[in-house]
Amino acid sequence: GDKAFAQFLTDEIKEEKKIQKHKSLPKVSGGWELEVQGTEARLVRKIAGEKITVTFNINNSIPPSDDDDTQEEQKPDEQEPELTSTPNFVVEVIKDDTKQTLVLDCHYPEDEIGHEGEEESDIFTIREVSFQPTGESDWKDTNYTLNTDSLDWALYDHLMDFLADRGVDNTFADELIELSTALEHQEYIKFLEDLKSFVKCQ
Repeated sequence: GDKAFAQFLTDEIKEEKKIQKHKSLPKVSGGWELEVQGTEARLVRKIAGEKITVTFNINNSIPPSDDDDTQEEQKPDEQEPELTSTPNFVVEVIKDDTKQTLVLDCHYPEDEIGHEGEEESDIFTIREVSFQPTGESDWKDTNYTLNTDSLDWALYDHLMDFLADRGVDNTFADELIELSTALEHQEYIKFLEDLKSFVKCQ
């Protein structure tokens, strides 16, 4: 059984490498520096007096595919829809002269992806906003967290503009999907290779 499993994995790895779009990770425009630790990635950008950090994790970032008839309608010519990784991401804005970090928790709403025609709509939304003490890795539940569900739309728009001014806009969000998808695929291939070595190990 293990032999057949290892053989299957070998074939699978070959196939995945064939369809791998990026041999190296795609860059995000706008002077972002990328740091990757396993499945977590961090993009850092410094602008006058501020440091902006965007963190995301590729685990569970691929939305479940609908096996309904929606798939057939969309792309009759392709057998398998392309898997896209749309991770939640957290934007932290640190101003040099304050002890606080503004934290914005963003995500890609499932129904927004792939809707063309609505040029104006944002492909990501802000879910929560809070202040956290700068330099502390653990966020405190005692800090007030603003949920955007019931938010005044004008305030929400200002928050989105605030992000856009710092380079977190639709273009960035698109490139983040591209980066995350490439990273996810790279990790998946690595996982298959590790699994193969593990299965073969006597």
